[in-house]
Amino acid sequence: MTRKRRRLYVLLLCGLGIGSAAALTLTAFQDNLVFFRSPSDIAAERPPEGRAFRLGGLVEAGSVERHGAYDGRPAIRFRVTDGQHTVPVVFTGVLPDLFREGQGVVTQGILGTDGVFRAREVLARHDETYMPPEVADALKRAGHWDPAQGAPPPAAEWNTARPRS
Repeated sequence: MTRKRRRLYVLLLCGLGIGSAAALTLTAFQDNLVFFRSPSDIAAERPPEGRAFRLGGLVEAGSVERHGAYDGRPAIRFRVTDGQHTVPVVFTGVLPDLFREGQGVVTQGILGTDGVFRAREVLARHDETYMPPEVADALKRAGHWDPAQGAPPPAAEWNTARPRS
């Protein structure tokens, strides 16, 4: 066997090893990836059955119902909406302190065949008016916000704010 042929075999084996490692890694990640979807996304395309994902939106006003306890943990039903579509959610456990109607929420779980989202975890989000102190300081230093001139810019504009003249 010549040196060229040996190098070729070594390169082919290395390529096969790297390809196999990449395939195994991607297969392992596929089971652990959790995608974010809104109620409108779910209405447009139903996620695969048994696939975990995150559902985000606002807790619909008047939709929170407490249903006693299940295995010693409180059971709660509510609806998540994005203004166009609504998804019913069932959660068993203790809700975060910031959870309330009209507030932003992200839930992680699985959509059942009956169309009810069974949440394993509920994360309450701050509303649009909340601004972390670090962000407020950065906006002041950059000249984007002067507290003497009024309220800070809305959160949707934090990345696009231009210095005020």
